[in-house]
Amino acid sequence: MQFHPTSVAESIVTVSAPAIVAHKLNHYFGTGSLRKQALFEINLTIAAGEIVIMTGPSGSGKTTLLTLMGGLRSAQEGSLKILGQEICGATKHQLTQLRKQIGYIFQAHNLMSFLTAKQNVRMSLELHDEYNSTDLDAKATAMLEAVGLGHRVDYYPENLSGGQKQRVAIARALISHPKIVLADEPTAALDKQSGREVVELMQNLAKEQGCTILLVTHDNRILDIADRIVYMEDGRLVEG
Repeated sequence: MQFHPTSVAESIVTVSAPAIVAHKLNHYFGTGSLRKQALFEINLTIAAGEIVIMTGPSGSGKTTLLTLMGGLRSAQEGSLKILGQEICGATKHQLTQLRKQIGYIFQAHNLMSFLTAKQNVRMSLELHDEYNSTDLDAKATAMLEAVGLGHRVDYYPENLSGGQKQRVAIARALISHPKIVLADEPTAALDKQSGREVVELMQNLAKEQGCTILLVTHDNRILDIADRIVYMEDGRLVEG
């Protein structure tokens, strides 16, 4: 077998490229006299595979920054590169394509109540053309087994506990092997044990897949899972 140093070097560069780079990022809500600045000169670089927790008071701009990084709205001023794609001024099509590479986990689970756990997870795969020819049910079942819900695949959300619903949400977010996972207060509605379990689960699965995690939380009990903690207050980011 021949050794190709150039190929190895190129692969190393690809792996080490930052997943998220914000530079002098500003964001505003409203127009005219009602225009209010929500984010001020945000500078943040998150490496591929890094787990970063963002904390700070309510109303400090954490969720706003998370939605920008998730391509849920277009950045207005400054620079925000997600997986090498500039988000400031991005078109709706560009944002849609970017979102396919990102997994989202929210406090409220956002599960479809009329779908079973397996169907909720499978729905995430159906957004990706590359999975259309595969057995989606088998993949969804395997992912639920990985989060400890193999015995609940055909249960509806109303018959699952809060911790189990959050596990379904994690399975749904990670099944398509996203490059970035964004989580907004994923443990807020859970007791101490359930919260710890779902975050460790998210951590382990994401590390196995090599994806980046940015997690917004007020939960001091889970700060130790992070590679780094950043603090936000009044729309300004301070790294810890």
